[in-house]
Amino acid sequence: MSTMSYKNYTARIEFDERDNIFVGRVLGLRSIISFHGETVSELRHAFEVAIDDLLNDCNSQTFNGC
Repeated sequence: MSTMSYKNYTARIEFDERDNIFVGRVLGLRSIISFHGETVSELRHAFEVAIDDLLNDCNSQTFNGC
């Protein structure tokens, strides 16, 4: 298992041979946040977007998954 970190969040990274993509899941959250990419660069970008979206949602009054 590999990991990736961004803004103090860590994700577990695996390679899905069937779909030929990298798949990540953010660890330590009540919500399930996953992302994927065909390259490491795409995966990193998807992870950063997912975390930035999470933080934006956490700052709103309507989201309770943080």
